[in-house]
Amino acid sequence: MRGGINWLIASEQDRERMLEMDARLRDVRMMAFGVFAIGFVASGPWIGWEPLPLLLIAAVFFAAADKVAARSARPEYWIFGAWVGAQLVIASAVLLTAAPESLVAVFLAVPVVTLSTRFSGRGIVAGVAITVALLCAVLFGTDAGAVIDYPPLLLTPLALILGIAILSTALMHSELQYRSESVVDPLTRLLNRKALENRVAELSQQALTADAPVGLVYCDIDHFKEVNDTVGHACGDEILVRVAELIRDQLRAFELAYRTGGEEFLIVLPGVGLGDTADLAERLRAAVARHPFPSGVMMTMSCGAAASGPDSRFDFSALWAGADEALYRAKREGRNRVSLAPGSDRRPTIAALPA
Repeated sequence: MRGGINWLIASEQDRERMLEMDARLRDVRMMAFGVFAIGFVASGPWIGWEPLPLLLIAAVFFAAADKVAARSARPEYWIFGAWVGAQLVIASAVLLTAAPESLVAVFLAVPVVTLSTRFSGRGIVAGVAITVALLCAVLFGTDAGAVIDYPPLLLTPLALILGIAILSTALMHSELQYRSESVVDPLTRLLNRKALENRVAELSQQALTADAPVGLVYCDIDHFKEVNDTVGHACGDEILVRVAELIRDQLRAFELAYRTGGEEFLIVLPGVGLGDTADLAERLRAAVARHPFPSGVMMTMSCGAAASGPDSRFDFSALWAGADEALYRAKREGRNRVSLAPGSDRRPTIAALPA
């Protein structure tokens, strides 16, 4: 069953986008921290030196969150938690630098820019609400009279926060539309090869810091071309859509499926060893075999399963080649079955149904 869908992540595509964008932001974030540090050092004689250790705390917190997120089944919670932590650090800096007159309050708007690059919808609303609540709590909690006497102390950073949220959300919608057109297969709504290339780069980076296996299931619908020629391309397209839905229904949200060819699908399973990878492959095979397709057609699917070892160097090309070889062995041995990559010590699963 699919798991891990939550209020921050509505689909595997959302998580794919979040992870990709977060990886791209890491180096930029460190550069931004450097710029902030220079600014705080230059402003220290006037605003005090308190923001500097807080900035260091934020940098360490983000680095720790990145490492934990790389191993987590739900990395969005860690990423969002790090974001909230940054806002708490900024709010603390405001408290320590003559709030509510502190110029540091405007820095609460900076993390809002990154919200829409990683989250959508409810994540953005939650982040903006947390930011506004922190701003009001800090300003009114320290000197409500000053804010009431001079409202721009609140209204200026508030307008900046909301304005940035609106502009970045508009950019997010444009980026999502482009991303959908470029990395999502228009028929099955699964991710395509371009998205797979991005994911492979991310997995390679994660492999440098996390000794975790990666499982692959490579699937091919049996006799699809013959069925397509017999019942028509419209029915064939519907079969592809149904198979894609069956695949999605068996995956957790951090497990991603890609359409890599006409009737070929690849499932990437971060942190999953060979045994669980083979079990998933068998569930996928069985789900297709028992599903009633349009025009009364009964379809089957062959699968090849492979997984990298926790102590071996991650080589996606070699891993996919192993899954590909296993798939074609399943085809040669009669179809409608699961076969494991060469060198695996687990016996293949043979289908109970005829090919």
